Amino acid sequence: MQCATSDERFESGTQDKAKILKQFQSCFFATNRLVSYPWTNLEKELERSKSADVILELLKQTCLHSLCRKFPPLPRYRKCFLSELIRRVEAAGCEPMDELYDALAEVVVAPEVAEGYRTYLLPCGDSVSLLESVALISEGTTGLVTWEAALYLAEWALDHPHAFNSRKVLELGSGAGLTGIALCRSCAPLSYIFSDCHPSVLRRLRDNLNLNGLNETNCTRTEITVEELDWTDVTKERLNDISADVLIAADVVYDPEVVMVLVELLSKFLNRGSVPPEVLICSTVRNPETYAGFKRKLDGPPHVPLLHCISTNSNSFC
Repeated sequence: MQCATSDERFESGTQDKAKILKQFQSCFFATNRLVSYPWTNLEKELERSKSADVILELLKQTCLHSLCRKFPPLPRYRKCFLSELIRRVEAAGCEPMDELYDALAEVVVAPEVAEGYRTYLLPCGDSVSLLESVALISEGTTGLVTWEAALYLAEWALDHPHAFNSRKVLELGSGAGLTGIALCRSCAPLSYIFSDCHPSVLRRLRDNLNLNGLNETNCTRTEITVEELDWTDVTKERLNDISADVLIAADVVYDPEVVMVLVELLSKFLNRGSVPPEVLICSTVRNPETYAGFKRKLDGPPHVPLLHCISTNSNSFC
């Protein structure tokens, strides 16, 4: 049996620390729930290194990062994060750090706001920053926040850029814009139509496009448009005006009434006479009965053929 050398142990420790820092940074900027952070791994690292230096590095990757200055998460969120971090450091018996308490003092006096930034660090190394509402339902809509399936669909698209490269894409229910912004940046579609029906969502969508250097008048590789599209009263003439090779949507299967309207709309797109688009719907399965009802309606009538279906524990991609 061979024992690891000191150099090998040092290299392993360095890799573990880098992984922890990356995980904390991703969770922090996406404002994930605090329970989802790898706190146990951090505590092990503090015990292994016998030093709080990792906490200073962690601060530099989160609250003290330039991205936090440009697109800061909500003050309340930063306060909760720093308070929990201080509690963990104290529990580990580490020396108090001025930088930690200075960062906390800054957010304690910050005024509360109804909107905050979320930055999604994508696996490809790119990031998307969005201004989102604090409340899940705001101004009578759920479209002012990013839902889990939108991130899942964005990651799927980045793993399958060929599905969108040089093709015309229509997104239904674009919401805050995460999926489309990530796709336009990394998958090089020929054109991309962001669509939604709520005026507040459309305004926020355009603002978030501008935040990420994309808009309808300053297009580079991809022609970008933002359109109002109400699923309940789309005319045949309007459908004929929308050209799409791929039709996508994320987190739109959450209510039986919405499901009925969605399936009818998909049927219209797929049976309008021209070459039908490929359809990709990504869903978080919150209510298995609702999702099963959606799948049954797809089988018709009217029959709506989708490209394929992939399922995970918490999401389904079909």
